[in-house]
Amino acid sequence: MKLAEITNYLESIAPLNYQEDYDNSGLIVGDPNMEIRAALVALDCVEKIVDEAISTGCNLIITHHPIVFKGLKKLNGKNYVERVVLKAIKNNIALYAIHTNLDSIHTGVNARICERLGLTGTKVLSPKAGLLKKLVTYCPQAQAEQLRSALFYAGAGNIGNYSECSFNADGIGTFKGNEDADPFVGEKGVRHREAEVRIEMVYPTQAERKILVALFENHPYEEVAYDIYKIENKHQLVGSGMVGWLEYDMDAYDFLHLVKDRMQAKVIRHTDVTGKRIKKVAVCGGSGSFLLKEAIAAGADAFITADFKYHEFFDAEEKLIIADIGHFETEQFTSNLLLEIIQKKFTNFAIRLTEQNTNPINYLF
Repeated sequence: MKLAEITNYLESIAPLNYQEDYDNSGLIVGDPNMEIRAALVALDCVEKIVDEAISTGCNLIITHHPIVFKGLKKLNGKNYVERVVLKAIKNNIALYAIHTNLDSIHTGVNARICERLGLTGTKVLSPKAGLLKKLVTYCPQAQAEQLRSALFYAGAGNIGNYSECSFNADGIGTFKGNEDADPFVGEKGVRHREAEVRIEMVYPTQAERKILVALFENHPYEEVAYDIYKIENKHQLVGSGMVGWLEYDMDAYDFLHLVKDRMQAKVIRHTDVTGKRIKKVAVCGGSGSFLLKEAIAAGADAFITADFKYHEFFDAEEKLIIADIGHFETEQFTSNLLLEIIQKKFTNFAIRLTEQNTNPINYLF
């Protein structure tokens, strides 16, 4: 199988434009046209992961965290990042990362945390803006349904749990073709009036090229009139963190023990337990302190995440319980998620989970 076939599929689920500005998701090492024999999935791409790929015959490593975050000015093996990249290149192993773009989708990393905690009625905690646009076009009434269907098929008209969403208004269009025109209706040199439908659809920015191709191929006019608008609407299925409800409210300490057990956390750092029972829970895989205000605003009773600094714990102000369970601990089930995503599409593809624990943090009890 070609590498591009795998990466294109992953990016159809978690598009690269969903990642944060600081991130470096995508193909880091490798030729998109190279043949992939087998893939190894891990949370981190460190030297022992590359060694495992070599020993198991895998020439693709798919990880959550990118091995390269910042630009590399030299490749001489002076640190683990350079050594990993050099070893991968030397052994013709492709490296692919799917990081904050996988965090951002509503079926991604945070959804897996919610699933393990038994949360229901989940939704994105902080939806992203800037990911949607609106297409407006004008089409003769007789051809409007064909055009709408083509645009829907290309990816336009999806809003939350609804598909094939459009707004349509009847009106009159006018035009006059010159001597070089080849009008679909009307005559050259004569102003023509045509009953048309104004069609409006929202679409994700990454689908724009495909949608415009569908527009031009299915619109009957020689010159297609259309407008594209940037809209500030937040994408309710894409963003940071998630929030949901426990099946029943719990004593705070019972809840923390449940989190420790379900998330296989060795230790939990948490704020004061005030006696408030826990029902609504916010989560964020990895470093989630930036979402504390959103978790409070959502009315969460507890916020499960990692990497809170000392002074940031004070910011809870007894409005909720912060439970910092560790970066690795919040994301350790991401590898299983990736394995399931890939196996669902490529049922006969040779793919395996790493046998290595890449958590750089050890605990002394």
